[in-house]
Amino acid sequence: MFILELTYIAPAERVDAVLSDHVAWLDKQYEAGVFIASGRKVQRDGGVIVAVSEDRAAIEAIVATDPFAVEKVADYRIIEFLATKTAAGLSPYRQQLPAT
Repeated sequence: MFILELTYIAPAERVDAVLSDHVAWLDKQYEAGVFIASGRKVQRDGGVIVAVSEDRAAIEAIVATDPFAVEKVADYRIIEFLATKTAAGLSPYRQQLPAT
């Protein structure tokens, strides 16, 4: 599982100009089953996306197509983690630790 942290690197006006394209991109990723939650940070200096994939390279490729990344209005920080414990509704996404 991945946490994608977006940080705006452009003025709000430039972010807002790309926002509708970004939302359409988000919708596409939800439909594909890659994103399971997203939203703005409270200080509105970026956002957070929770994504599922077995492949970091696939997530990196998806991130590269975000209009925010293409138009250089946001930078991404990609954090990979193993979701070994989840709420009941997220149990399909629960992961196992690798064998040691």
